[in-house]
Amino acid sequence: MSSPPLAVCTLPTGPSQLQSLFEPRSVALIGATERAGSVGRAVMENLLAFPGEVFPINARHDSVLGYQTWASLKALAKPVDLVVIATPAAQVPEIIRDCVACGVRAAIIISAGFKETGAAGASLESSVCEEIQHHGLRLIGPNCLGLMVPHIGLNATFATSMARPGRVAFLSQSGALCTAILDWSFRQCVGFSAFVSVGSMLDVGWGDLIRHFGDDPRTESIVIYMESVGDAPAFMEAARLVAGRKPIVVIKVGRTAAAARAAASHTGAMTGSDEVLDAAFERAGVLRVNSIEELFDMAEVLAKQSLPKGPRLAIVTNAGGPGALATDALVNHGGKLAELVESTLNRLDEQLPAHWSHANPVDVLGDASAMRYAEAFVAVAADVNTDGLLAVLTPQAMTEPLATAQALIEVTKTTGKPVLASWMGGAAVDSAREALNMAGVPTYDYPDEAARAFQFMWQRHERLRWLEKTNQLACAERPVMGAARDMIVSLQRSGRTLLNEIEAKSVLALAGIPVLETHHAGSENEAVTLAARLGYPVVLKLQSPTITHKTDVGGVHLDLKDEGSVRAAWQGILRAVPSAAFDGVTVQRMIRKRGVELICGCSMDQQFGPVLLFGAGGVWVEILQDRVLMLPPLSPELALDRIRQTRIYHALRGTRNQAPANMETICDVLVKLGDLVLAAPEILEIDINPLIATADGVIALDARIVCNRGS
Repeated sequence: MSSPPLAVCTLPTGPSQLQSLFEPRSVALIGATERAGSVGRAVMENLLAFPGEVFPINARHDSVLGYQTWASLKALAKPVDLVVIATPAAQVPEIIRDCVACGVRAAIIISAGFKETGAAGASLESSVCEEIQHHGLRLIGPNCLGLMVPHIGLNATFATSMARPGRVAFLSQSGALCTAILDWSFRQCVGFSAFVSVGSMLDVGWGDLIRHFGDDPRTESIVIYMESVGDAPAFMEAARLVAGRKPIVVIKVGRTAAAARAAASHTGAMTGSDEVLDAAFERAGVLRVNSIEELFDMAEVLAKQSLPKGPRLAIVTNAGGPGALATDALVNHGGKLAELVESTLNRLDEQLPAHWSHANPVDVLGDASAMRYAEAFVAVAADVNTDGLLAVLTPQAMTEPLATAQALIEVTKTTGKPVLASWMGGAAVDSAREALNMAGVPTYDYPDEAARAFQFMWQRHERLRWLEKTNQLACAERPVMGAARDMIVSLQRSGRTLLNEIEAKSVLALAGIPVLETHHAGSENEAVTLAARLGYPVVLKLQSPTITHKTDVGGVHLDLKDEGSVRAAWQGILRAVPSAAFDGVTVQRMIRKRGVELICGCSMDQQFGPVLLFGAGGVWVEILQDRVLMLPPLSPELALDRIRQTRIYHALRGTRNQAPANMETICDVLVKLGDLVLAAPEILEIDINPLIATADGVIALDARIVCNRGS
């Protein structure tokens, strides 16, 4: 067949934006070829199964694999919804110009050779960006595998097989991982609503895709392999909108990456990018897992089972070892072993042999029949102290795997609690596993995997609770903090970026955070006068335009009881530092009342903006590394949720020799700190260390603030 004559391009009708990527009626492949082993041939072969129109574009051949070809999009002169580009990178900018001219709404750039290759490739990317601006053309890639939409028979990739249809949208930044996951999915019978290799995310990013699949009726959950977050605000906004309706499960590589920059405060130095990402995921309702297996386990279990109302898991097993494995995995990851109520224990005593475990895990013993298992399942599932049930079976001579599975399935029909199963073994339990999976009960090869899955389910429950509260909080007006910001701006205009202790405390006081009265002494005699006025004992601390960690250089002298000790402290500090680093001292009362030393602070993350920190404070702050991060704004309830995740929280609840700290005032500091950094974007870092917490309240003994240089 000969090509039609050249004609004016016709604007396409029908789907637009991302719909043209995932619901095209026609696809053009630029770079189609019959050359064996080429990407262009692999993509063309995959497109042969697409039920819509397929247009191979090749200027040197009249046909490819039996399909008529056209020299270019302009020569085609037909509406095209989706263009797939598999040509050398240097040709791509001109092809994109043709796409824009012909009204194409979506394109996939499979080609590599862009910014990953250096300056020349980055220049090509810039050219592509210039072409698509303001024209409504959406791009996936470059340097990607492509995408599949199994439900409509679209395989616009160079993978060897088409994914199974299913309810999971899989999005990956690694094309090589996509092919490995595809092979794995056939073995595990996992299906996909879409399978997307995002490549370099020159245009379409996580936020776009999350929004699209959030609205896609075929998608029940979204799973993501992430190497970089890309446009963080777009990701966060989309995740907050979608995560409440559909699970978003992410595996993010790079947990061990060091912080990207040095910082002038404890807070900035301790805020690593991966910790910030964890805090951001929690804020957005995203569930983070640690392995590919967990990624798809969670996609499956969240689609099949209701979420637990609490972290307490009951385990029924016919062997003690697997029960112990599950218990360790559960507790080590923050879950709890359910404590069965007395009535449940009595019921089990009546129904089980005398040597059963008499506790959770419920060991029904190795000779347990399906009937004995069933009695234990019913009793444990009904216990008011259990939030979920894990059934573990090891095949022994008396074991009835299929009948036991059917007994467990019956329990799932009435319990209303999540039920998981670990039928250990091979062929002997295959039919039982199949029956459980068909009934919506997730199965695991090993019980520790199942216990970990339950804990992730509980995390999902907690993320949804957080998401609801943070979304409500985002709609509320925040305090202006005008006076505090005015002081920051005024000091910034003087050309300084590091506020001294007195200035920092003044800003905090204007924000409503309690601070210890502190005065500057420019001479030894002035230090003595201030000490007498405040009342002994006092503390002298170095004031310096350059040194932030005063203790490290001998710049802090505590519990000074008289004039002589004040003069000696002044001279000691003066001798300890270079003259250029000495700007006198600060004088404040010595706080004798015992309390818990805390650190509160904020650091500016390049992607997510201000990030708050709370943890154990004092001189051991870096060694103990007991901290949590959170994104503002906060409410007292959200602040308390995060505080409870630290080890220092147990000390705040009180000890034998110390009354519980006033948690309301601690939470108030975090709330106001968050409001301050949102109201004053000039702030880069805040460090309050220590913040002393007692039963009467809190007070900041030391503080530092770092600002940007301004415009």
